[in-house]
Amino acid sequence: MSRDRRVRGDRSTRRLRSRSRFALATGAVTVLSLTASGCMVVHGEREIVPTATRTEAARALSDFTTAYNKADKAYDRSLDAGHVTGPLSDIDGAKLDAGHENSPAGNPAPAPLELTDAKFTIPEKAGWPRWFLADTQANKGSGDTRWLLVFTRGSANDVWQASYLTVLATDDVPEFEKDADGWAQPVTADDAALAVAPDKLGQAYATYLASGGDTFAPGAHTTEWRALREKNASKPGLARQYVDEPLNSGDYAPVGLRTTDGSALVFFTTRHYEKQTAAQGVDLNVTDANIKALMTGELKQSLTLEFVSNEAVLDPAKGSGDQQVEFLSRVQGLTGAKGE
Repeated sequence: MSRDRRVRGDRSTRRLRSRSRFALATGAVTVLSLTASGCMVVHGEREIVPTATRTEAARALSDFTTAYNKADKAYDRSLDAGHVTGPLSDIDGAKLDAGHENSPAGNPAPAPLELTDAKFTIPEKAGWPRWFLADTQANKGSGDTRWLLVFTRGSANDVWQASYLTVLATDDVPEFEKDADGWAQPVTADDAALAVAPDKLGQAYATYLASGGDTFAPGAHTTEWRALREKNASKPGLARQYVDEPLNSGDYAPVGLRTTDGSALVFFTTRHYEKQTAAQGVDLNVTDANIKALMTGELKQSLTLEFVSNEAVLDPAKGSGDQQVEFLSRVQGLTGAKGE
């Protein structure tokens, strides 16, 4: 895979892994109204109903895969711009832009994506936006992993858009709480029953990266990432500064599903900046083709890199034995570069 870099943490070892291509795109999803399905009530904005039918979910995933392959083959973000949103749109769009800049004729070695063995976790909720989770097997990467995609839409007239994507070891996919009909239970953004409310996770993570603390369990995306940053912060001739911030609004809003043990699998988004400043007489040597492709400004003494990251964590129930939030995965992509 060539269009993106992904970082994933194993629950037991929390190893930091990089993979080659992880850019994604959704397809030209056919609009299916809830009333047209025959299974939803007309006034679903007031009543608690499943957010999608299983047929709709399967169609959204199929169309997603089709558009992903078209966009990847052409290195053309216009082929999927209307069908991805939130952090996935930022990460994928930037990688497509970089790919086009480096190879204007398109991807020289496209490898079509196949998503199979799909399992859909569809919550019940009132109002909009609505969303569901697709848990799939991909023909990319390791065979012992699952690709989890969150699809969302803001109204009955909108198409389904992919907003989050993460990769988990098969054994790390949690069991979700479901009712007798198989519908899952979502958590609200301000859920007070969890150790950290989902809409506070982004800020909590940004604070943790800057100052430490015990909100998050040790691992590749917490203690190890902080240690790596500290090591790189001041190397001879080159200083690095970091700024982290949450992204909570609109299609960046966190979403979560309650698990059978009372905790929740929560997806949330953060943005990260890394500024590299060279000492007088020291050249900033940029060799990464994607950084060069996305760079604005004139590189003289400093380089600021912008990344968007979508995280998948287990947020424990408040009052349970372990109150630390546990990272399952973090997908990060370069979304901008500026030389000064």
